[in-house]
Parts: sequence; C-alpha cells; structure tokens
Amino acid sequence: MKTTIQKIGASLIALFFGLIGVFAFSPYHYWPLAYVSLFALLYFATQSSGKKALWYSFLWGMGFFTFGVSWLHISIAQFGGAPLFLSWLLVGLLAGYLSLFPTLFAYLVQRFQVKSPAIFPALWTLTEWLRGHLFSGFPWLQLGYTQIDSPFYGLAPLFGVQGLTFFVMWASAVLFTLWRYWRQGGKSKLFGASYLLLLSVTSLLAYYSSQLTFVKAEPEKALTFALLQGNIPQQMKWDPAYVWRSVNVYQQLIQENIGKADVIVLPESAIPLEETSLSPWLMEMQESAQKAQSSLLLGTVFLNEQGRLLNSIIALNTTPYAPNNVPRYSKQHLVPFGEYVPLENWLRPLGTVFNLPMSAFEKGAGQQANLNLKGQNFAPAICYEIIFPEEVRANWQAKTAYLLTLSNDAWFGASIGPWQHLQMAQMRALELGRPLVRATNNGISVLVNEKGQILQKAPQFTQTALRGKLTPTTGNTPYAVLGSKPLYALIFLLLFLHSTGALLKRAMLKLAPTPKE
Repeated sequence: MKTTIQKIGASLIALFFGLIGVFAFSPYHYWPLAYVSLFALLYFATQSSGKKALWYSFLWGMGFFTFGVSWLHISIAQFGGAPLFLSWLLVGLLAGYLSLFPTLFAYLVQRFQVKSPAIFPALWTLTEWLRGHLFSGFPWLQLGYTQIDSPFYGLAPLFGVQGLTFFVMWASAVLFTLWRYWRQGGKSKLFGASYLLLLSVTSLLAYYSSQLTFVKAEPEKALTFALLQGNIPQQMKWDPAYVWRSVNVYQQLIQENIGKADVIVLPESAIPLEETSLSPWLMEMQESAQKAQSSLLLGTVFLNEQGRLLNSIIALNTTPYAPNNVPRYSKQHLVPFGEYVPLENWLRPLGTVFNLPMSAFEKGAGQQANLNLKGQNFAPAICYEIIFPEEVRANWQAKTAYLLTLSNDAWFGASIGPWQHLQMAQMRALELGRPLVRATNNGISVLVNEKGQILQKAPQFTQTALRGKLTPTTGNTPYAVLGSKPLYALIFLLLFLHSTGALLKRAMLKLAPTPKE
C-alpha cells in the first residue's frame, strides 16, 4: 500500500513539474521555471531506474504538453464540430505523442548511463531536433523561447533558439550535478567550486553576448506601417453570407490609413474568397494605394492555373493587379489537418473534425523570392511557418530589410496559444537581426525590432489599425549565416569525446593487472 501511494505521489509530482514549465513561456514569462522544470526531468531520468525513469519522464511530458498545447481543443471543438470529450482526447493523444521525446531522452540517459552535464544537453537537443522534423515536425514549446525575456537572450543571434534550448538544459544539468554530488556526501570542495565557476563563467558570457552588435539600423530608410486587424469572428469568417461584410471592414480600414502609411498590411486570408473573385476590388485598392503613395500587403486564397489552392501573400505596389502577374509568396509548410489532411481518403469521411474550412491547400514552392515594396525586401512567412527557424532563415537574404508574418489566431480564442505563437515570431527577429511586422485577424498584431522586442502592440479582439514606424537593418548575425551548424558541430564533438573517453576507460580496465590474492 505504501509503495502504491509513493508511486502515485511520484507520478503526480512528475506531471506537476512538467506543467509548471509552461509558465516559463508567454503570456506568463516566468523564465526561471524552465530551469526548475528541466531539473525535475533530470531527476526522474537519472535517479529512477529502468521503466520507472521512462514512465516518470513520459508523465513529465504529459504535464508539459497537455497544458502547453491545450489551446488546440478550441479549434477542434468550436470550429471542427467535435464533441468536447473528443477534442480533449485528441489533445491528449498529441501530448502523448510529443511526450515520447522526453521519454526517448530518458531512455538514452539510462542506456548510456549519462552523468556528464555536457552530454545531457547534447542528447536533449537531438531529441528536440527529431521532434521538430519527424512527420513534418512540431517544434512548439522549445524551452529556448522562454529565454527571450531572460538575460541570456543574446545567445539567439549566435546559435538560434536551439542554442538557447541547449544552454537551458546545460545550466539545469550543471545545477543538478552539483545537487546530486552534495546529496551523495561529496566532500571535494574543488569539484563543487569548479562546476560553480564553470556555470558562472558561461552564464556571464551568455549574458554579455547580448551586448554584441551584428546588424546596423538604417533610420533613413524607416517605413511607416499600418497593420489592419479586422477582428472577424472565426465562426463567421467562412460563412458566405458574411463575406462582403468582411470586405467592407477591410475596405474601411484601408481607406482610413491610405496615404498615412507607406505599407498597409492585412492578415492571413483576410477576405475569405478565392482571389480571382476579388480581382475588381483588388484593382481598385491597388489604384487608390498607388495614388496615395502607399503599398498593400495582404493574405489571399489563390487558385492557380494548375487548379492548386494556395495560401498566399500578395504585394500591391506600383504594378496594376493581375492574378498571375503580381508579386506573390505561397505558404510552404502547411498545418496538418488544418490546411491539409494526411490520408484524407480515409480520414475525411470520419466527420467534421477532419473537414475544417480551407483544409485542402497545396504547399508553395521552396525558397521563394522576397517581396519588394518601397525599395525594401520583406522575407515572408504565413502563420505556422514562423515556428520553423531554419525555414524562415532559408527565405532570409542578405538584402532582406524586414521579416513579415501574417496569421489568423482566431482559431484559438482567448487561450495561451496566440501568445506562444507571438513569442516564436519575436525569436525569429532576434535570431536574424531583422525587424518583424506581424498582422493578424484578431490579435496579436505587433511591430517588433531586431532584438525581438515589441515596440507597438494592438489590443487583442479589437477591430483596429496599428500604425507605427519600423527601422530596417543591414548586416548578418552569425545564426543568419551559419544556422545551427556550429551547434550541431559542438554536439557531435561532445558525443565523440564522451564515447571515446568511455571506450578508453573500458580498455584501461581490461589492461589493468588483476590483484593478487
């Protein structure tokens, strides 16, 4: 009985410490909790043995991911038509799948009897990489994002969010190693002092990396933006009876800001009609903008000549609008089940949960050109794409002046999802050293500088236009040039040295003379 109670207690503690890790992210911003949560995971992965370590690590993941992606049930239940129990069941299944990755981390720790604080982050980063790539990837809730508000944010332009994630696990591992050493009665002051010194020096270097400057502002080229937030209710957005009301909302917002901003930005699929149906309206808007010396960026749903439906951004500049001859970016990384349905011949007949509005998109071509307005290049990303750092980096160019992302987070209501999404967009600006323009349907629309700091923010769930000036930058951050290659090289080196050291130790034990009886 006592053993059963202890197991239940340990399981609840594992769930709890996974759950509190989510409070390190936006909108809570308690970034030190990232270290606390990982400290607990390291405890479960090392102090427990065999299957217990895997079970508790899995439960840590369930606490972390179930709360962390809980916002998904809103789109499944409210807009997918699924019963509440089914929406939460699907969230639980996704959390269970994502929890396999911390479980894999615990397995590797157990399998190779890892004790070095340098190897824990190497293994963790590899499992996080796998989570971000397997089955098209879902790199949501990487703990590096929590550090954009910490003193260590300066690591992002050097190594990207994966480098920050590596640092969080490394610092947690050093603290855990010290705790375990003293708990086991370690008496060597030199051992403890050396690790404390290592942690202090590395933390100071990470802190002072924020003082490094890799890009240069060009205030003489600053543009004024108007981000139009229509606040169209999601349940009405795709209703044919409501379409022209949406057109009227955005037309009024455009007219109020035309001539007052260099670039007017509308959110993802702002008008829920196929683009060619809007041709007369788009021509009119382009002509009005040109006369007032403004340019327009807006999200559209476009049916191309091959009959493929694309989620696009178009630029209405000085050239008259024509569907097949307009600067365009089409979304490359689509949302599974939201924009396309895997195995759709089997899944679509099962019900509305697999038939969300506009869930039949095709992906755009890879590595598309920047959009050019007012002589400045914009590297675009639509909604979900902004969470993939290497994909955003692939569309970044040395001549890119701004990052641009259009989104519609109305799918997730008043949940924590849109705030987490915004935080990831901020990280892209910090990594690449470029200011970011983010326009959304109902919030959170923002202007972000090259350090990932929000300069202006529109209130959520409000029909408004956010108008402000944003200064472009020039120059390259190390991450923009090299991506994650230096981090992967470091991980390979650490794993190589660790495995070589283990082999040498075994060889020396075999060669050691047998003690005489």
